[in-house]
Amino acid sequence: MQPSLSIHFQKRLPSPIRLAQIEFLKRTDHVVGVNVAIGNVTLPMHPAMTERMFSLGSKEGSFQDGVVKYSATIGKAETNQTFFHLIECSGFSTKGLFSQITDGASHAMELTLLGVCGPAGSMKLPILLIDPTYTNYSSLASRIGRSTVSITRHLEENGKFTLPKLEIIEKTIQEFKPSALLVIPYDNPTGQFFPQETLDQLGKLCVKYNLWFVSDEAYRDLFYTKNQTSSIWGVTENEVPGITGRRISIESASKIWNACGLRIGALITDNEEFHNQAVAENTANLCANVIGQYIFSALLYESKEKIQTWFQNQRDYYAKMARSVTEGFKKEIPKIIVSHPDAALYTVVDLRNVLGAHFDAKDFCMYAAKDGQVNLNGVKTTLLVAPMEGFYSPKPGNVNPGKTQMRLAYVEPPDVMETVPFLFASLLKDFIASTS
Repeated sequence: MQPSLSIHFQKRLPSPIRLAQIEFLKRTDHVVGVNVAIGNVTLPMHPAMTERMFSLGSKEGSFQDGVVKYSATIGKAETNQTFFHLIECSGFSTKGLFSQITDGASHAMELTLLGVCGPAGSMKLPILLIDPTYTNYSSLASRIGRSTVSITRHLEENGKFTLPKLEIIEKTIQEFKPSALLVIPYDNPTGQFFPQETLDQLGKLCVKYNLWFVSDEAYRDLFYTKNQTSSIWGVTENEVPGITGRRISIESASKIWNACGLRIGALITDNEEFHNQAVAENTANLCANVIGQYIFSALLYESKEKIQTWFQNQRDYYAKMARSVTEGFKKEIPKIIVSHPDAALYTVVDLRNVLGAHFDAKDFCMYAAKDGQVNLNGVKTTLLVAPMEGFYSPKPGNVNPGKTQMRLAYVEPPDVMETVPFLFASLLKDFIASTS
Protein backbone atom coordinates (compact mmCIF):
# COMPACT_ATOMS: atom_id res chain seq x y z
CA MET A 1 0.00 0.00 0.00
CA GLN A 2 1.24 3.46 -0.94
CA PRO A 3 0.53 6.71 0.95
CA SER A 4 -2.33 8.74 -0.50
CA LEU A 5 -1.95 11.87 -2.55
CA SER A 6 -3.74 15.01 -1.44
CA ILE A 7 -7.14 15.70 -2.98
CA HIS A 8 -5.57 18.68 -4.78
CA PHE A 9 -2.90 16.50 -6.40
CA GLN A 10 -5.42 13.80 -7.30
CA LYS A 11 -7.51 16.32 -9.22
CA ARG A 12 -4.67 18.36 -10.72
CA LEU A 13 -4.38 18.32 -14.51
CA PRO A 14 -1.59 19.92 -16.54
CA SER A 15 -2.08 23.51 -17.63
CA PRO A 16 -3.60 23.85 -21.12
CA ILE A 17 -0.50 25.76 -22.21
CA ARG A 18 1.77 22.81 -21.29
CA LEU A 19 -0.55 19.92 -22.08
CA ALA A 20 0.47 19.43 -25.73
CA GLN A 21 4.17 19.64 -24.94
CA ILE A 22 3.90 17.04 -22.17
CA GLU A 23 2.29 14.58 -24.58
CA PHE A 24 4.62 15.42 -27.46
CA LEU A 25 7.72 14.72 -25.38
CA LYS A 26 6.54 11.12 -24.96
CA ARG A 27 6.91 10.50 -28.69
CA THR A 28 9.80 8.44 -30.03
CA ASP A 29 9.20 8.86 -33.77
CA HIS A 30 11.49 11.90 -34.24
CA VAL A 31 8.71 14.17 -35.47
CA VAL A 32 9.58 17.87 -35.14
CA GLY A 33 7.17 19.91 -33.03
CA VAL A 34 6.37 23.54 -33.75
CA ASN A 35 5.27 24.75 -30.32
CA VAL A 36 2.85 27.69 -30.36
CA ALA A 37 0.93 26.48 -27.32
CA ILE A 38 2.92 28.62 -24.89
CA GLY A 39 4.28 32.16 -25.02
CA ASN A 40 7.90 31.00 -24.90
CA VAL A 41 9.57 33.82 -26.84
CA THR A 42 12.50 32.78 -29.04
CA LEU A 43 13.90 36.25 -29.78
CA PRO A 44 17.19 37.42 -28.20
CA MET A 45 17.02 39.54 -25.07
CA HIS A 46 17.70 43.26 -25.17
CA PRO A 47 21.40 43.82 -26.06
CA ALA A 48 22.15 45.43 -22.69
CA MET A 49 20.82 42.35 -20.92
CA THR A 50 22.74 40.03 -23.23
CA GLU A 51 25.95 41.94 -22.53
CA ARG A 52 25.46 41.52 -18.79
CA MET A 53 24.72 37.83 -19.18
CA PHE A 54 27.95 37.22 -21.08
CA SER A 55 29.96 39.22 -18.52
CA LEU A 56 28.74 37.38 -15.42
CA GLY A 57 32.13 35.91 -14.58
CA SER A 58 34.27 38.77 -15.86
CA LYS A 59 35.94 41.45 -13.78
CA GLU A 60 33.15 43.81 -14.81
CA GLY A 61 30.49 41.35 -13.67
CA SER A 62 29.12 40.74 -10.18
CA PHE A 63 29.89 37.03 -9.89
CA GLN A 64 33.59 36.77 -10.76
CA ASP A 65 34.36 35.19 -7.39
CA GLY A 66 31.73 32.48 -7.91
CA VAL A 67 29.60 33.63 -4.97
CA VAL A 68 25.84 33.92 -5.55
CA LYS A 69 24.24 35.12 -2.32
CA TYR A 70 20.58 35.73 -1.58
CA SER A 71 19.34 39.22 -2.23
CA ALA A 72 16.94 40.85 0.20
CA THR A 73 13.44 39.38 -0.15
CA ILE A 74 12.23 42.65 -1.66
CA GLY A 75 14.84 42.18 -4.37
CA LYS A 76 17.88 44.18 -5.41
CA ALA A 77 17.34 47.95 -5.30
CA GLU A 78 18.74 48.17 -8.84
CA THR A 79 16.12 45.69 -10.14
CA ASN A 80 13.19 47.43 -8.46
CA GLN A 81 14.38 50.73 -9.89
CA THR A 82 14.55 49.08 -13.31
CA PHE A 83 10.85 48.24 -13.24
CA PHE A 84 10.07 51.81 -12.17
CA HIS A 85 12.27 53.11 -14.99
CA LEU A 86 10.39 51.04 -17.57
CA ILE A 87 6.98 52.21 -16.33
CA GLU A 88 8.23 55.79 -16.64
CA CYS A 89 9.53 55.05 -20.15
CA SER A 90 5.98 53.98 -21.02
CA GLY A 91 4.81 57.43 -19.96
CA PHE A 92 3.49 56.90 -16.43
CA SER A 93 4.48 58.31 -13.06
CA THR A 94 5.90 56.01 -10.38
CA LYS A 95 5.56 58.51 -7.56
CA GLY A 96 4.28 56.81 -4.41
CA LEU A 97 4.72 53.26 -5.76
CA PHE A 98 6.28 50.28 -3.98
CA SER A 99 7.95 47.34 -5.74
CA GLN A 100 9.25 43.89 -4.90
CA ILE A 101 10.93 41.40 -7.21
CA THR A 102 9.32 37.99 -7.74
CA ASP A 103 10.10 34.68 -9.43
CA GLY A 104 8.42 35.70 -12.66
CA ALA A 105 4.93 37.10 -13.06
CA SER A 106 3.36 33.82 -11.91
CA HIS A 107 4.81 34.29 -8.44
CA ALA A 108 3.49 37.86 -8.37
CA MET A 109 0.07 36.48 -9.30
CA GLU A 110 0.14 34.05 -6.40
CA LEU A 111 1.17 36.73 -3.90
CA THR A 112 -1.61 38.97 -5.19
CA LEU A 113 -4.25 36.27 -4.79
CA LEU A 114 -3.01 35.57 -1.27
CA GLY A 115 -3.18 39.25 -0.40
CA VAL A 116 -6.50 40.40 -1.84
CA CYS A 117 -8.79 37.35 -1.76
CA GLY A 118 -10.58 35.56 1.11
CA PRO A 119 -11.51 33.69 3.09
CA ALA A 120 -12.65 36.38 5.54
CA GLY A 121 -15.07 35.04 8.08
CA SER A 122 -18.05 33.58 6.26
CA MET A 123 -17.21 35.45 3.02
CA LYS A 124 -15.10 33.90 0.26
CA LEU A 125 -13.98 37.25 -1.21
CA PRO A 126 -13.22 35.98 -4.73
CA ILE A 127 -11.32 37.77 -7.46
CA LEU A 128 -13.35 38.79 -10.51
CA LEU A 129 -11.89 37.60 -13.82
CA ILE A 130 -12.83 38.55 -17.38
CA ASP A 131 -13.02 35.26 -19.30
CA PRO A 132 -11.29 33.98 -21.22
CA THR A 133 -8.35 34.79 -18.99
CA TYR A 134 -4.83 33.52 -18.53
CA THR A 135 -5.34 30.04 -17.12
CA ASN A 136 -2.72 30.37 -14.36
CA TYR A 137 -4.99 32.66 -12.36
CA SER A 138 -7.58 29.93 -11.85
CA SER A 139 -4.88 27.31 -11.28
CA LEU A 140 -3.05 29.36 -8.67
CA ALA A 141 -6.31 30.29 -6.94
CA SER A 142 -7.15 26.60 -6.66
CA ARG A 143 -3.68 25.83 -5.33
CA ILE A 144 -3.92 28.30 -2.46
CA GLY A 145 -7.62 27.89 -1.67
CA ARG A 146 -8.88 31.14 -3.17
CA SER A 147 -12.01 31.44 -5.27
CA THR A 148 -12.76 33.19 -8.56
CA VAL A 149 -15.86 34.47 -10.32
CA SER A 150 -16.00 35.61 -13.91
CA ILE A 151 -17.82 37.44 -16.63
CA THR A 152 -17.46 36.10 -20.14
CA ARG A 153 -16.38 37.71 -23.38
CA HIS A 154 -17.58 36.17 -26.65
CA LEU A 155 -15.63 35.77 -29.88
CA GLU A 156 -17.78 37.29 -32.63
CA GLU A 157 -17.84 36.17 -36.26
CA ASN A 158 -15.66 39.15 -37.21
CA GLY A 159 -12.86 38.02 -34.88
CA LYS A 160 -13.52 40.62 -32.20
CA PHE A 161 -13.97 39.69 -28.55
CA THR A 162 -16.80 41.56 -26.87
CA LEU A 163 -16.08 43.24 -23.56
CA PRO A 164 -19.14 42.85 -21.30
CA LYS A 165 -21.06 46.07 -20.72
CA LEU A 166 -20.30 47.96 -17.55
CA GLU A 167 -23.83 47.27 -16.29
CA ILE A 168 -23.16 43.51 -16.51
CA ILE A 169 -19.83 43.86 -14.74
CA GLU A 170 -21.47 45.95 -12.03
CA LYS A 171 -24.30 43.45 -11.62
CA THR A 172 -21.75 40.66 -11.22
CA ILE A 173 -19.92 42.67 -8.56
CA GLN A 174 -23.18 43.25 -6.70
CA GLU A 175 -24.11 39.56 -6.84
CA PHE A 176 -20.79 37.89 -5.97
CA LYS A 177 -19.10 40.64 -3.91
CA PRO A 178 -15.53 40.08 -5.10
CA SER A 179 -12.65 41.74 -3.31
CA ALA A 180 -10.68 42.48 -6.49
CA LEU A 181 -11.01 42.91 -10.24
CA LEU A 182 -8.30 41.58 -12.56
CA VAL A 183 -7.64 43.00 -16.02
CA ILE A 184 -5.00 42.14 -18.64
CA PRO A 185 -4.90 45.30 -20.78
CA TYR A 186 -2.81 43.64 -23.51
CA ASP A 187 -4.78 40.51 -23.24
CA ASN A 188 -3.61 36.96 -22.90
CA PRO A 189 -5.18 34.87 -24.46
CA THR A 190 -7.43 36.96 -26.75
CA GLY A 191 -5.09 39.59 -28.18
CA GLN A 192 -7.66 42.23 -27.20
CA PHE A 193 -6.41 45.70 -26.25
CA PHE A 194 -7.96 47.68 -23.39
CA PRO A 195 -7.52 51.43 -24.04
CA GLN A 196 -6.98 53.81 -21.15
CA GLU A 197 -10.63 54.90 -21.19
CA THR A 198 -11.73 51.33 -20.51
CA LEU A 199 -9.30 51.00 -17.60
CA ASP A 200 -10.59 54.28 -16.17
CA GLN A 201 -14.19 53.01 -16.34
CA LEU A 202 -13.25 49.77 -14.59
CA GLY A 203 -11.28 51.74 -12.02
CA LYS A 204 -14.39 53.75 -11.18
CA LEU A 205 -16.24 50.50 -10.43
CA CYS A 206 -13.40 49.43 -8.15
CA VAL A 207 -13.70 52.68 -6.20
CA LYS A 208 -17.49 52.49 -6.07
CA TYR A 209 -17.48 48.95 -4.66
CA ASN A 210 -14.21 49.19 -2.69
CA LEU A 211 -12.29 46.62 -4.76
CA TRP A 212 -8.62 46.11 -5.36
CA PHE A 213 -7.78 46.89 -9.00
CA VAL A 214 -5.21 44.38 -10.31
CA SER A 215 -3.61 44.67 -13.74
CA ASP A 216 -1.38 42.08 -15.40
CA GLU A 217 0.99 44.25 -17.44
CA ALA A 218 3.38 41.60 -18.75
CA TYR A 219 2.71 42.77 -22.33
CA ARG A 220 2.60 46.53 -21.77
CA ASP A 221 3.55 48.43 -24.95
CA LEU A 222 2.85 45.43 -27.20
CA PHE A 223 -0.16 46.75 -29.11
CA TYR A 224 -0.86 47.13 -32.82
CA THR A 225 -3.60 49.76 -33.00
CA LYS A 226 -3.50 53.54 -33.23
CA ASN A 227 -4.25 53.85 -29.52
CA GLN A 228 -1.76 55.09 -26.96
CA THR A 229 -0.10 52.90 -24.32
CA SER A 230 -2.50 52.09 -21.49
CA SER A 231 -1.77 51.05 -17.92
CA ILE A 232 -3.24 50.84 -14.47
CA TRP A 233 -0.69 53.56 -13.66
CA GLY A 234 -2.57 55.81 -16.05
CA VAL A 235 -5.67 55.45 -13.86
CA THR A 236 -5.02 58.43 -11.60
CA GLU A 237 -6.88 60.57 -9.09
CA ASN A 238 -7.60 63.09 -11.85
CA GLU A 239 -9.70 60.58 -13.80
CA VAL A 240 -10.78 58.30 -10.96
CA PRO A 241 -10.92 59.99 -7.54
CA GLY A 242 -10.32 57.46 -4.77
CA ILE A 243 -8.27 55.04 -6.86
CA THR A 244 -5.09 55.59 -4.82
CA GLY A 245 -4.24 52.73 -2.48
CA ARG A 246 -6.07 50.01 -4.40
CA ARG A 247 -3.87 49.62 -7.52
CA ILE A 248 -1.62 46.58 -8.08
CA SER A 249 0.35 45.70 -11.21
CA ILE A 250 1.99 42.42 -12.12
CA GLU A 251 5.18 42.92 -14.14
CA SER A 252 7.43 40.58 -16.09
CA ALA A 253 10.76 40.39 -17.87
CA SER A 254 9.49 37.52 -19.99
CA LYS A 255 7.62 38.96 -22.96
CA ILE A 256 8.54 42.46 -24.10
CA TRP A 257 12.14 41.77 -23.01
CA ASN A 258 12.34 38.22 -24.45
CA ALA A 259 13.58 36.77 -21.15
CA CYS A 260 11.11 34.02 -20.24
CA GLY A 261 13.77 31.80 -18.69
CA LEU A 262 15.15 34.47 -16.37
CA ARG A 263 11.99 34.12 -14.24
CA ILE A 264 12.03 37.74 -13.12
CA GLY A 265 8.85 39.64 -12.33
CA ALA A 266 7.67 42.34 -9.97
CA LEU A 267 4.68 43.13 -7.80
CA ILE A 268 4.06 46.88 -7.77
CA THR A 269 1.42 48.73 -5.77
CA ASP A 270 0.48 52.13 -4.40
CA ASN A 271 -0.66 50.55 -1.12
CA GLU A 272 2.16 50.48 1.43
CA GLU A 273 0.42 48.00 3.75
CA PHE A 274 -0.18 45.53 0.91
CA HIS A 275 3.45 45.92 -0.15
CA ASN A 276 4.84 45.32 3.33
CA GLN A 277 2.69 42.25 3.87
CA ALA A 278 3.49 40.87 0.41
CA VAL A 279 7.19 41.13 1.23
CA ALA A 280 6.54 39.44 4.59
CA GLU A 281 4.70 36.60 2.82
CA ASN A 282 7.52 36.30 0.33
CA THR A 283 10.18 35.84 3.00
CA ALA A 284 9.20 32.15 2.91
CA ASN A 285 10.58 32.10 -0.65
CA LEU A 286 13.74 33.94 0.48
CA CYS A 287 14.34 35.89 -2.76
CA ALA A 288 14.02 35.84 -6.54
CA ASN A 289 16.73 34.63 -8.92
CA VAL A 290 19.73 36.87 -8.17
CA ILE A 291 21.52 36.26 -11.48
CA GLY A 292 18.30 37.00 -13.33
CA GLN A 293 17.89 40.22 -11.33
CA TYR A 294 21.39 41.31 -12.28
CA ILE A 295 20.89 40.63 -15.99
CA PHE A 296 17.51 42.38 -16.17
CA SER A 297 18.79 45.43 -14.28
CA ALA A 298 20.94 46.40 -17.27
CA LEU A 299 17.84 48.15 -18.63
CA LEU A 300 18.02 50.74 -15.86
CA TYR A 301 20.86 52.44 -17.69
CA GLU A 302 19.12 52.61 -21.08
CA SER A 303 17.61 55.99 -22.01
CA LYS A 304 13.90 56.55 -22.48
CA GLU A 305 14.52 57.14 -26.18
CA LYS A 306 16.29 53.78 -26.58
CA ILE A 307 13.60 51.98 -24.60
CA GLN A 308 10.89 53.55 -26.75
CA THR A 309 12.75 52.45 -29.87
CA TRP A 310 12.87 48.90 -28.51
CA PHE A 311 9.10 49.01 -27.89
CA GLN A 312 8.45 50.15 -31.45
CA ASN A 313 10.72 47.51 -32.95
CA GLN A 314 8.91 44.82 -30.96
CA ARG A 315 5.53 46.12 -32.12
CA ASP A 316 6.64 46.19 -35.75
CA TYR A 317 7.96 42.64 -35.52
CA TYR A 318 4.81 41.13 -34.01
CA ALA A 319 2.30 43.19 -36.01
CA LYS A 320 3.70 41.93 -39.31
CA MET A 321 3.73 38.34 -38.06
CA ALA A 322 0.19 38.57 -36.69
CA ARG A 323 -1.17 39.85 -40.01
CA SER A 324 0.60 37.11 -41.94
CA VAL A 325 -0.63 34.28 -39.70
CA THR A 326 -4.19 35.61 -39.53
CA GLU A 327 -4.41 35.91 -43.30
CA GLY A 328 -2.90 32.45 -43.67
CA PHE A 329 -5.58 30.86 -41.47
CA LYS A 330 -8.39 32.52 -43.40
CA LYS A 331 -6.89 31.29 -46.67
CA GLU A 332 -6.35 27.71 -45.48
CA ILE A 333 -9.70 27.37 -43.64
CA PRO A 334 -12.16 29.97 -45.01
CA LYS A 335 -14.86 29.38 -42.36
CA ILE A 336 -12.50 29.63 -39.41
CA ILE A 337 -12.93 32.47 -36.89
CA VAL A 338 -9.63 34.11 -35.98
CA SER A 339 -9.44 36.66 -33.17
CA HIS A 340 -8.17 40.09 -34.16
CA PRO A 341 -4.59 40.45 -32.87
CA ASP A 342 -4.59 44.00 -31.46
CA ALA A 343 -2.12 43.33 -28.62
CA ALA A 344 0.13 40.79 -26.89
CA LEU A 345 1.39 37.62 -28.65
CA TYR A 346 -1.71 35.52 -29.19
CA THR A 347 -4.55 34.63 -31.50
CA VAL A 348 -7.58 32.51 -30.69
CA VAL A 349 -8.99 30.35 -33.48
CA ASP A 350 -12.52 28.96 -33.31
CA LEU A 351 -13.75 26.01 -35.42
CA ARG A 352 -17.43 26.18 -34.46
CA ASN A 353 -18.39 27.24 -38.02
CA VAL A 354 -16.16 24.56 -39.52
CA LEU A 355 -16.96 21.46 -37.45
CA GLY A 356 -19.97 22.51 -35.37
CA ALA A 357 -20.53 23.31 -31.71
CA HIS A 358 -19.83 19.71 -30.63
CA PHE A 359 -16.22 19.76 -31.89
CA ASP A 360 -13.76 19.31 -29.01
CA ALA A 361 -10.59 21.31 -29.56
CA LYS A 362 -8.75 19.41 -26.86
CA ASP A 363 -9.14 16.15 -28.81
CA PHE A 364 -7.54 17.77 -31.83
CA CYS A 365 -4.71 19.25 -29.75
CA MET A 366 -3.96 15.83 -28.26
CA TYR A 367 -4.09 14.16 -31.67
CA ALA A 368 -1.55 16.64 -33.07
CA ALA A 369 0.72 16.21 -30.03
CA LYS A 370 0.54 12.40 -29.79
CA ASP A 371 0.13 11.16 -33.36
CA GLY A 372 -0.08 13.98 -35.90
CA GLN A 373 2.55 14.57 -38.55
CA VAL A 374 2.77 16.54 -41.77
CA ASN A 375 5.46 16.43 -44.42
CA LEU A 376 6.83 19.97 -44.29
CA ASN A 377 9.63 20.44 -46.82
CA GLY A 378 10.69 16.84 -46.33
CA VAL A 379 10.56 16.96 -42.52
CA LYS A 380 7.90 15.16 -40.49
CA THR A 381 6.38 17.96 -38.42
CA THR A 382 3.48 18.55 -36.07
CA LEU A 383 1.97 21.57 -34.34
CA LEU A 384 1.43 22.09 -30.61
CA VAL A 385 -1.46 24.40 -29.69
CA ALA A 386 -3.38 25.11 -26.47
CA PRO A 387 -7.06 24.18 -26.06
CA MET A 388 -9.03 27.16 -24.78
CA GLU A 389 -11.50 25.36 -22.52
CA GLY A 390 -9.25 25.87 -19.50
CA PHE A 391 -9.13 29.65 -20.08
CA TYR A 392 -12.82 29.91 -19.16
CA SER A 393 -14.31 29.38 -15.71
CA PRO A 394 -16.85 26.52 -15.70
CA LYS A 395 -20.45 27.74 -15.42
CA PRO A 396 -23.04 25.07 -14.55
CA GLY A 397 -25.59 24.64 -17.30
CA ASN A 398 -23.57 26.58 -19.88
CA VAL A 399 -21.49 25.20 -22.73
CA ASN A 400 -17.87 26.27 -22.35
CA PRO A 401 -17.10 28.64 -25.29
CA GLY A 402 -13.53 27.37 -25.31
CA LYS A 403 -14.61 23.89 -26.36
CA THR A 404 -14.20 24.79 -30.04
CA GLN A 405 -11.31 27.21 -29.57
CA MET A 406 -7.51 27.10 -29.42
CA ARG A 407 -4.84 29.67 -28.57
CA LEU A 408 -1.70 30.15 -30.65
CA ALA A 409 1.34 32.19 -29.63
CA TYR A 410 3.55 34.19 -32.01
CA VAL A 411 6.78 32.83 -30.59
CA GLU A 412 8.50 30.95 -33.40
CA PRO A 413 10.67 32.76 -35.99
CA PRO A 414 8.68 34.42 -38.82
CA ASP A 415 9.51 31.76 -41.42
CA VAL A 416 8.27 29.05 -39.06
CA MET A 417 5.15 31.02 -38.07
CA GLU A 418 4.23 31.31 -41.74
CA THR A 419 3.90 27.52 -41.86
CA VAL A 420 1.51 27.37 -38.89
CA PRO A 421 -1.77 27.81 -40.85
CA PHE A 422 -0.73 25.08 -43.30
CA LEU A 423 0.30 22.72 -40.50
CA PHE A 424 -2.93 23.38 -38.63
CA ALA A 425 -5.14 22.82 -41.69
CA SER A 426 -3.29 19.65 -42.72
CA LEU A 427 -3.41 18.16 -39.22
CA LEU A 428 -7.08 19.04 -38.92
CA LYS A 429 -7.83 17.24 -42.18
CA ASP A 430 -5.98 14.15 -40.92
CA PHE A 431 -7.73 14.37 -37.54
CA ILE A 432 -11.17 14.47 -39.18
CA ALA A 433 -10.25 11.47 -41.32
CA SER A 434 -9.04 9.54 -38.27
CA THR A 435 -12.30 10.11 -36.37
CA SER A 436 -14.78 9.55 -39.20
